[in-house]
Amino acid sequence: MRGNCSMPDTDWRSEEAYSGLKKAEAADLAWEWLRRDRKYQEDYGRLSRRESSNPAPDQFRRKWGLSFSS
Repeated sequence: MRGNCSMPDTDWRSEEAYSGLKKAEAADLAWEWLRRDRKYQEDYGRLSRRESSNPAPDQFRRKWGLSFSS
């Protein structure tokens, strides 16, 4: 993800543009929100540039709510 993210060409006022959301679960909506967050994009970009065998360290997952306890 890059900090310079372009917006989709869909009309946000169009009901058809959001028809897929009728079947979305809470986690789907949370991901759509998170992936558009500029600060998340920046953190992810820094993380992805690191050379590490662990793609998402615990600190990153906790910061962005990507860890769930069972």
